[in-house]
Amino acid sequence: MELELRFFATFREVVGQKTIHWRVDDGSTVGNVLHSLEAEYDGFSGQLIENGDIRPHVNVLKNGREVVHLDGLETDLEDGDAVSVFPPVAGG
Repeated sequence: MELELRFFATFREVVGQKTIHWRVDDGSTVGNVLHSLEAEYDGFSGQLIENGDIRPHVNVLKNGREVVHLDGLETDLEDGDAVSVFPPVAGG
């Protein structure tokens, strides 16, 4: 199946573009995608997952819904889903 992955701020710089289309196996989860991204892009290594969970202050949305309010890393994905990944942001 194919997903649309969207990246923001410094994560966009890691990928080199705002949006990519990513092929995954049927039955894949958000965790599968994040692990694959960490393996594929050096700039993501250790930046998305920590101690078996999404790193603090990293926001991951599936079709506009925060995955921590769904099933976290175990959130199931379907063909055509959009997954947005936001890095920690500080400011004031």
